[in-house]
Amino acid sequence: MIDPTHQGHVRRAHPSDGGAILTLEELFPSDRMSMRSVRRFLTAPNAHSWVAELDGAVVGNLILLTRKGSRIGRIYSVVVAPPARGRHFGERLVSAAESQSAKQGLQAISLEVRADNVAARALYAKLGYQEIKTMKAYYEDGSDGLRLRKSF
Repeated sequence: MIDPTHQGHVRRAHPSDGGAILTLEELFPSDRMSMRSVRRFLTAPNAHSWVAELDGAVVGNLILLTRKGSRIGRIYSVVVAPPARGRHFGERLVSAAESQSAKQGLQAISLEVRADNVAARALYAKLGYQEIKTMKAYYEDGSDGLRLRKSF
């Protein structure tokens, strides 16, 4: 049982977190990562991953991708389990990605979000991300996507 008074913490992900991250991926309605992809992201030098822990359980994760020669990082995946929402894990995970990006001298972070994901869009707007592009039928289930960006 999750203690409602405990706020948990965010830490760097380890290869041993792969199973928990894959379980969180099941919360997405489409475009889920495979275990092979999760493992690759947990060990690739251009991927930076964090998990949110609450009462000893992984309840959220974020994967940031960077490319050599690019000044823009990309949040590839971010998810927080429903029972852990309301504890600012989304904000804390995005903050970790932004801090990493600043350390690497990046100028911005971009991400894609489902147009119908009202909660995520509100979070990103609160954090200063701006819509820069609408992508019709972007997701495998035909849902529209939005590309967001925040410059530093």
